[in-house]
Amino acid sequence: MTTPEAPETGVGGRVGLTALTALAPAVWGTTYIVTTEFLPLGHPLFAALMRALPAGLLALAIVRRPPRGDWWWKAAVLGTLNIGAFFPLLFLTAERLPGGVAATLGATQPIIVAFLVVALLNERWSAWRVVWGVVGLAGIGMVVLGPEATLDPVGVLAGLTGAASMGTGVVLTKRWGRPEGVDDLTLAGWQLTAGGLVLLVPTLLIEGVPVHVDAPALAGYLWLGLIGGLMAYTLWFGGIRRLPVTATALLGLLSPLVAAALGALLLDESLTLLQIAGFVLALAAMLAGQITPRTTRRKAPTS
Repeated sequence: MTTPEAPETGVGGRVGLTALTALAPAVWGTTYIVTTEFLPLGHPLFAALMRALPAGLLALAIVRRPPRGDWWWKAAVLGTLNIGAFFPLLFLTAERLPGGVAATLGATQPIIVAFLVVALLNERWSAWRVVWGVVGLAGIGMVVLGPEATLDPVGVLAGLTGAASMGTGVVLTKRWGRPEGVDDLTLAGWQLTAGGLVLLVPTLLIEGVPVHVDAPALAGYLWLGLIGGLMAYTLWFGGIRRLPVTATALLGLLSPLVAAALGALLLDESLTLLQIAGFVLALAAMLAGQITPRTTRRKAPTS
């Protein structure tokens, strides 16, 4: 049995829930600096594996509730879309394209979600959120794109496919809901475990285990797994359950913005006026996308 959607929250409650959900993409924005500054080079798939599988197994050990019935295959599908397929595509994009181009392709996810909710959730077309998704994409482009940006066909295809993969996973997570009595931590544990198992064999065949893992690397893996994995995905799936799914997808714009901000603060990377304007534009799009415009209905004429 699948639980019905959570009831609408008030304005104050929705603002708090939105802020809490936004912590997930904000934390994901730390992945780049943690990977480059703390983890062994040349092992991105292993980092993805450590972000997913240990956190998922820990969650299952805490909740002690495995999937049942059709949720075995549903959890496998969602874990593959949101994690198992998304991570390798993300790393392939980063390998074939400059970081700015990869981040911009990832920012297409809210626009993809806006189309998917019509097909998969039978929701009404939201031109409002599509427009703000495009504005947000433009803002991200202003922040992260540079003159060195190049377009590799394989990288572009991987970036768009990755955005579509997670976008589909987000929409299906909303559509399928969850079994009766299953909380956000349990759902996150199912998907992280499934995604980690999908990553296990390719990681061992392609990269293997790093020869030397020092204390900073161990701290980095713990951050990616416990904070960027278990905590972030628990908050993310909780937000998807209770908030409009397209509005939630727009919160993903925080990820490249946080990555750029950390680069400026910790790595002495300077920001130009154009990048600052892009920050403002992307943040405005993200905030405006959380608003559901009221539609005024005309009264039927009386005879």
